[in-house]
Amino acid sequence: MSNPPCLFCKLPAADIVHHSEHLRAIRDRFPISPGHTLLLPRRHVVSLFDLNIVEWVELGLLLNEVRAALLAELQPDGFNIGINDGVAAGQTVMHLHVHLVPRYHGDSPDPRGGVRWILPEQARYW
Repeated sequence: MSNPPCLFCKLPAADIVHHSEHLRAIRDRFPISPGHTLLLPRRHVVSLFDLNIVEWVELGLLLNEVRAALLAELQPDGFNIGINDGVAAGQTVMHLHVHLVPRYHGDSPDPRGGVRWILPEQARYW
């Protein structure tokens, strides 16, 4: 039995909203907010820790580029940046993808704690 093809290895060109030599960015097909974007290495790697130094640098540069574009297009009030690295962390597509999630005032009754709400019983520390 063979593994199914990777969803992120063969993206249609029309899906790519930003790119660099080693990375691409696409809008999430199931966005949790307007502008939710995924940044993906072109090379098939599963974990953030599999990136080489060039890909790490380009990831930082592309995050800044996509953030600037989202600020200009949608005027979000903040961002969450997240990675599900490993099955225990909720990774379901085994190709590294970094979520850049625009946030807007009023999109959550109490946004304090941000990513800490992954484990709700640990989130409220104030």
